Amino acid sequence: MATQAGAHARRAEGCAPFAYDRRVLYQPGHRKFEVEDPAALLEELCGHVPGTLVTHTADGFRATILPMLFDPGDGPFGTLRGHLARGNPQWRDIGPESHGLAIFDGPDAYVSPTWYAEKRLTGKVVPTWNYITVQAQGVLRLRHEPEWLLAHVRRLVDRHERLLPDPWSLDDAPDGYKETQVRAIVGLELRIDRLEAKRKLSQNRSDADIAGTIGGLVAGGPGEQAVAASMAEQTSGTTDAGRPGSPSRHRTGLRARGATLREA
Repeated sequence: MATQAGAHARRAEGCAPFAYDRRVLYQPGHRKFEVEDPAALLEELCGHVPGTLVTHTADGFRATILPMLFDPGDGPFGTLRGHLARGNPQWRDIGPESHGLAIFDGPDAYVSPTWYAEKRLTGKVVPTWNYITVQAQGVLRLRHEPEWLLAHVRRLVDRHERLLPDPWSLDDAPDGYKETQVRAIVGLELRIDRLEAKRKLSQNRSDADIAGTIGGLVAGGPGEQAVAASMAEQTSGTTDAGRPGSPSRHRTGLRARGATLREA
């Protein structure tokens, strides 16, 4: 796991071990929400939802929502690639040793205790929130080269446009237009050195409570129904470890973003 790599690095540097778990993403002691293969989950989510890139400066935190491409084979935990608008001051704070945190969230929904069988048995229930998330940390590198930016934007556009009945291509733009547009963006790479994921889908509840929750969510909107689908697949065991199930079902109610140059 990526967290083990961090522990080894601290020991190699002669640092004292931490007195508590330094994982950024909280996991309860029962470990039922842990994801066996966070890279597989990141690859799936990254293809359908934007990430939130968080960096820290002397003035505080900065965060930008942006689509990213994930290359799982580049580096020990993979590499994320994206771009920011040149007018966005976040990129100016990124130096040679700057670290970033990229967060990708899958479907999420409120869970009412009225759906639990336990409510009728003992009444000892409280509400909660179910969700799927991946968090990737690593060193950031800026990319200003026009060739890199054009290749990156082409991959990003093609990824989303291929899902449409009449896909648009970067080559559809007038001659010279895309070259002008990439001057308005700055590329970045996040080489992952810590990767964590969590699927909180009521795995700590009884089968009856899970069934009641799925029933309650199915009666809701697209977001709630996406969580219900994830829970059903988690319960049935029909998905691979660490994967959120059918991408199309999880995208219910989500609007694909990421095909434009200046959005971030």
